[in-house]
Parts: sequence; C-alpha cells; structure tokens
Amino acid sequence: MILQVNNKKIENANSIWLLFQDSYTIEANILNIEKHLFPPLNRSITDISESNTNFYGIYDNEILKCIIEIKDNVTSLHIQSLVVASDYFRQGMASKLISFVLQKNLYKETTVETGLKNIPAVKLYESFGFKKVKEWLTDHNVIKIRLSLKN
Repeated sequence: MILQVNNKKIENANSIWLLFQDSYTIEANILNIEKHLFPPLNRSITDISESNTNFYGIYDNEILKCIIEIKDNVTSLHIQSLVVASDYFRQGMASKLISFVLQKNLYKETTVETGLKNIPAVKLYESFGFKKVKEWLTDHNVIKIRLSLKN
C-alpha cells in the first residue's frame, strides 16, 4: 500500500535519509562517482524534514522500502527522487510509485532527471513513455539526462 510520508516528522525524515543513503550509494557506484561528491548523498535529515516536496512510500513490516519525492510546479510535476531499498530492487516497487504519481497527475508535463549511466532508471522511465529532452555534464563530471512525459 502506498502512503503519503510526512517528512516533517523527524523519524520519517530519518527513514527517508537511511533509504537515500542505501540506494544512492549504489547509484553513485553505477555512475562511477565518489560518494562524498554525489549531491543526493549529501542531503541531511534536516534538509529532508524541511523540504516542501511531497513524499509517497511503500512500507513492509513498518519499514520504508521505497519512496518517491515529487515537486508540484502548478503546471508540471517533477520527480525529485525515486529510491528503493537495495534488498528490494527489481520487485516492481518503483513502477508502483511511478504509476501512482502519474494516475494522480493532472499536469501537462512530468519530468525527471537521472544519471545517463543509470540504465535501469532510464529504462524504467522510458517504459512509462518518458522521452529524453536534455543531456548535460554536471560539475561533478556526471552526465545527466532529463526525461519528460507530456499528457
């Protein structure tokens, strides 16, 4: 079951942070970037608790296993983060959260960004109809890709 996660509660922000640390460490390895240089791994519990984005998650035995973070920009929706606990990779949780967000989406466009070398993420978004709209090199020498889905 997908639940909205109140990131303002410190225990929830801590659960999100732990999940980010687990999943984004693996993405940093995929992208061949040192962990301390990978911006998502530098978000603090305070950063998460003070964020004005919306979080939706999937729990298993009261433990957060997957979370999507979205930013509502009035006319568009941006997927800020989508992470799955490493023990739960390839079990369809990320797809469930994307479907959930897209079903609720009344916007003209949904966007997301990821590392170009994160092939599993790119393929996942493409399977929902997202198309590449931009590619660039970050300050951390990571090639990022922006994908868009227009309604």
